[in-house]
Amino acid sequence: MRVLIADDETVSRRMLARMLGANGYEVVAASDGDEAWRILERADAPRLAILDWMMPGMTGPQLCQKLRGLNREPYTYVLLLTARTDKQDVVEGMDAGADDYVTKPFEARELQVRLRAGRRILDLQADLVKAREALREQATHDPLTGRWNRYALLEALQREYSRAGRDGTPLAVIMADLDHFKHVNDTYGHLAGDAILREAAARMQAAVRSYDLVGRYGGEEFLIVLPGTSGSNAMQLAERLRVTLAQEPVGHEFFRISITASFGVAATGEGPGEGCQNLIRLADEALYRAKEKGRNRVEWTGAEEGATALGSLVAVVGRPGGD
Repeated sequence: MRVLIADDETVSRRMLARMLGANGYEVVAASDGDEAWRILERADAPRLAILDWMMPGMTGPQLCQKLRGLNREPYTYVLLLTARTDKQDVVEGMDAGADDYVTKPFEARELQVRLRAGRRILDLQADLVKAREALREQATHDPLTGRWNRYALLEALQREYSRAGRDGTPLAVIMADLDHFKHVNDTYGHLAGDAILREAAARMQAAVRSYDLVGRYGGEEFLIVLPGTSGSNAMQLAERLRVTLAQEPVGHEFFRISITASFGVAATGEGPGEGCQNLIRLADEALYRAKEKGRNRVEWTGAEEGATALGSLVAVVGRPGGD
């Protein structure tokens, strides 16, 4: 593990570096508080720091205050090195954000024990961060497909809707539904259905931009949120998604299972009503029309201009008949 030593006394700094190197630490040294701060504020700063209390530039407690002000992860464990023994001084150092202190002249064994305790705390903190991120993943992602879940999608859609209103930019959504999914489950089994859902989600994710949101809305339905996208552009993307899903069967065990999907497109500024729920309602109505017209097709709620755009698109891309 890397450890920062900040001490303006050359002899003390070299002695510390020698001792820590002998115990397997990789030492980064600074001769004053300002140099130490330049190291600590970097993204790759050492997670252990031994700071002398009195140094040119910033003092040890001042460095602690600035470091804690960053409020960043991963955490940096700070040990103050001081000749002060007054309890009030110790309290001042701890209030500034130090985690521990060692008085000068220090014993090598005592310093090793304090650093070992610091490493344990850092390991525990890393475990807590991993657990927190795992919980966050579970709370926002669908466990089967790994895409966003319904709750996270609706939250993100609300944020994007508000941003689009502030910035005067378009926003579109695509509602997608896998065709005849019950038939897949009944014919090939639910494990095959799960494989279809995972593959469909992966293909759609690969076909959109990095900042577009693809998620499982429920059952075999997916919702795609497209910031900064007009209805006509969303229509073209939906057609590309339709082709992507249909062009290659999904392999599962001994089977090659063909899949298709129907799509409904809606964008801000179309149809009566406002708000996220209205946008979803319009996309859902367009999806229903796609199902009614034979499935494996795209419908846009953009009324006459949507029909014109679709006619042009079909002329260029072509479309197989619904199943």
